[in-house]
Amino acid sequence: MRIGRIGYINCAPVYGAIDRGIVSLPHGAELVTGTPAELNDLLVAGELDVSVISAVEYARHAKDLVLLPELAISCDGPVRSVALFSRRTVGQLDGRTVLLSASSRTSVALLELLCREVWHIRPKFAEARAEAQDLELLAGLPHEAVLVIGDAALTLAAAGAYQHRYDLGEEWKRWTALPFVFAVWASRRGGSFSQAHKALLASRAWGLKHLDALAAEASRATGVAVPVCREYLGGLDYAFNDKHRTALTDFLRRVGSPQFVQVA
Repeated sequence: MRIGRIGYINCAPVYGAIDRGIVSLPHGAELVTGTPAELNDLLVAGELDVSVISAVEYARHAKDLVLLPELAISCDGPVRSVALFSRRTVGQLDGRTVLLSASSRTSVALLELLCREVWHIRPKFAEARAEAQDLELLAGLPHEAVLVIGDAALTLAAAGAYQHRYDLGEEWKRWTALPFVFAVWASRRGGSFSQAHKALLASRAWGLKHLDALAAEASRATGVAVPVCREYLGGLDYAFNDKHRTALTDFLRRVGSPQFVQVA
């Protein structure tokens, strides 16, 4: 069995106990680390058995996937790790170049939705090939703003290289009063996932009780201050219940994706 994990610190509360051998995966199972986009493609292609997957990509391929209960990555307000960094106010970005992360399709869909429905602007979107935390590479790319996700968003915020920062979780909450579900866990339809699911839930239970230790480890990995990492991890929600299902369904309706939010 191959189980996908995002290589960002936001997954530490779900995988931390597994990494430490406190919780065991099913016999013979292995973890495969990648960006959200990479894991999306691997799961859809059948090269992973269970994985975290972008919410939009789950909806697009729901006929082939089973959504695992009780487990997601969401926020109810600021998410901190999905942000638009801009040299101008967002209202001044109409017709300006905005670089998009290739790593998260849900975040891109959310940004496009906010631009269209909330900010009423039409930027020129272009895919960013450079790693967003590499300020020297970013400086060489013509743009007025850039969408950054994951650990890079935390490091870029700490660097203070852009005058304006718009947290997409916070902007969604202000608009809809709902939480936002960025990612869920899913399995290939017809596959056996119950033991992997139990292990992930058990590992999450341990992780949520040990956020201080995970934040210290995250700080060492990213160079971001421990208090910032602790606030970040503590602000994420790893549950998936009726509230999250309602929020996800609302988002999918707004972006025109299939509204298929069925839990195993």
